[in-house]
Amino acid sequence: MLRKSLSLLFAVGMTITTSSAYAWGQNGHRIIGELAEAHLTAQTRVAIQPLLEGDSLAEISTWADEMRSDPSTFWRKQSSKWHYINIDNPKAMHEHVHADLNDKEKVKHILDGIYYSINTLKSESKSIDEKRFAFRFLVHLVGDSHQPFHAGRGKDRGGNMIKVKFFGSDSNLHSTWDTKLIENENLSFTEFTRFIQTTNNEIIAEYLDSSPADWLLESNNIAEKVYNSNETEISYGYIYKYMPTVKFRLQQGGIRLAGLLNQIFDKDSQPLKEALKKTSNTANIK
Repeated sequence: MLRKSLSLLFAVGMTITTSSAYAWGQNGHRIIGELAEAHLTAQTRVAIQPLLEGDSLAEISTWADEMRSDPSTFWRKQSSKWHYINIDNPKAMHEHVHADLNDKEKVKHILDGIYYSINTLKSESKSIDEKRFAFRFLVHLVGDSHQPFHAGRGKDRGGNMIKVKFFGSDSNLHSTWDTKLIENENLSFTEFTRFIQTTNNEIIAEYLDSSPADWLLESNNIAEKVYNSNETEISYGYIYKYMPTVKFRLQQGGIRLAGLLNQIFDKDSQPLKEALKKTSNTANIK
């Protein structure tokens, strides 16, 4: 099951900085949503219908980015920090957690956002509008957590300040991993999803044996390897080297999103049934 998922004590050694980047771009998020939908249990499918309001997971997966154009204070001033975490001390990641967070104004980073969203969806006192907000954000944040540079370094804003040439055109490292590598495949999100879909139970079980903090540590580890390669001229060789990693992360994101939603909405879901039990002995991030 999602390893000790939401009862683990996580620590986040990080620096929070403002970032305007959108993880994965539209196609990446839609791929994760489309892939996840194929792995939902029947009970989960029924339970999420009032939250989807006729849309699909792929359709709502980009909502949290699209709403950043809304003029309200939350979307213009506060929502950006929900999308990422800059990890400066990976070894400290599993010492503290904000697992009981239920106030969206207290969200400091993506891990907080994931916990807030889960707690809201599990709450019996939250309104349907609050749950729709949390549901749409959760679908998006699981995707964000699998984009390596949404768990990158604070000093370069997750690769935004690292200039690269993408087939001779000016770009930056973050944008390359958000959109350009996927767009270069020239596939629709449904085509891309078909190519990376899996029904291999061993692979699925391996992906689900993890926690949200693990997903971010995985992303950080990939980002560090890319940083250390110092590659700024991106062409066919770079794509050959890193596109398997992009596909791998999208596949993981879709499977894990489905597993998380099944945990929340299907009490009989196995082997994930116990994973979202909360502990009262959690420590807040300081």
